[in-house]
Amino acid sequence: MDIDVRKFGKVHVVRMRGQLKLGEAVDDLRSTVDGIMNEGHSWVVANMTEVPMADSSGIGALVRYQTALKTRGGALKLVSPSKLVTQTLKILGLLSVFEVLADEQEAVNSFGDASAATTQ
Repeated sequence: MDIDVRKFGKVHVVRMRGQLKLGEAVDDLRSTVDGIMNEGHSWVVANMTEVPMADSSGIGALVRYQTALKTRGGALKLVSPSKLVTQTLKILGLLSVFEVLADEQEAVNSFGDASAATTQ
């Protein structure tokens, strides 16, 4: 899995490429989001446009981070999850746990004032 992080104001956009599955991919996601949270940030957009599938470990990581970020007053919002990822979330009854948006800019803007600062 390839992960890039960009910052828009206080919002971190985590763009993933590849399958979100047990092992290195989930470990990379955990390391990335843990780093964001350790810096005191709690607004995260997960751009999943290039993630064709996510197994139970990948879905579990997303749910855990959604819970952790909400506890801190933030959220994890998903951008364009694939049909398979969306179906998996729906089957598990977890689709309603996330706000799912069509594009990255819309997701960043949905955080309101947190996204107001310049891109870094």
